[in-house]
Amino acid sequence: MAKENQTLPEFLLLGFSDLRALQGPLFWGVLLVYLVTLLGNSLIILLTQASPTLHAPMYFFLRHLSLVELLYTTDIVPRTLADLAFPHPRAISFWSCAAQMYVFIVLGISECCLLTAMAYDRYAAICQPLHYSTLMSWRACMAMVGISWLMGIITATTHSSLIFTLPFPSRPVIPHFLCDILPVLRLASAGKHRSEVSVMMATVVFIMVPFSLIVTSYAHILSAILAMASTLSRRKVFSTCSSHLLVVFLFFGTASITYIRPRAGSSVTMNRILSLFYTVITPMLNPIIYTLRNKEVTRALWHVVKRQVPSP
Repeated sequence: MAKENQTLPEFLLLGFSDLRALQGPLFWGVLLVYLVTLLGNSLIILLTQASPTLHAPMYFFLRHLSLVELLYTTDIVPRTLADLAFPHPRAISFWSCAAQMYVFIVLGISECCLLTAMAYDRYAAICQPLHYSTLMSWRACMAMVGISWLMGIITATTHSSLIFTLPFPSRPVIPHFLCDILPVLRLASAGKHRSEVSVMMATVVFIMVPFSLIVTSYAHILSAILAMASTLSRRKVFSTCSSHLLVVFLFFGTASITYIRPRAGSSVTMNRILSLFYTVITPMLNPIIYTLRNKEVTRALWHVVKRQVPSP
């Protein structure tokens, strides 16, 4: 990425060092959320792997989504916790910053694609039930997951190469708690305008296109639900979709505000709060949403608990 004859800059992560009164509560709050995230997403992965009732395509995608969430938070939270333990901004090496951003982009784009695949699965199950087994065959599911990861890798490689070949000052301060795309890009000494336009265009595409596909899928699903004669059937179908819809709005809502919002209307504090929400809070909420609102997952969980706890 960088030329060997150039001295690589060392970045300083601002983190929350300018909000010292909040660093202690933030440390313990982020730590607690991280532990719950690890537990919840690991539980989803184990449940969907071990329970025969959760081997449908929807839970196959859910397992990969939970894996993405685990890796996503682990890429960011340990470093954030270490920074919160110190009162001053801490240095992060050029390559560590590049690696964090690369993984962050891979997982973020993969999550966008996986949420889109899950919406298509619901569309196929509700609107094309006679063709569901063909549309959502094992090979098709594997292809969708593979494409999700591939799109993440291609996007991350392109963005990281574009950003980390730009010239930077010797010790720039990143006004964030992670090496996010726009905060790092805006620190470049030259050539950042064209790169910022390219990154923004790609970001809009990878947020708006998947979201548009999800909205289209659910428009067809809503039409199919309204056409159902039975109220019980409507409730059952809605309950299977509501969890996914809630996760979609949490993820795409915060991501769109963060990356598509005009620069003039943004602030350092607001950017950090939004990023904290979708990098730390949302990965914790996803397994909670799916276990509380999905009866099949809840039943599978209770079945596992009953098998592990001996009868008196």
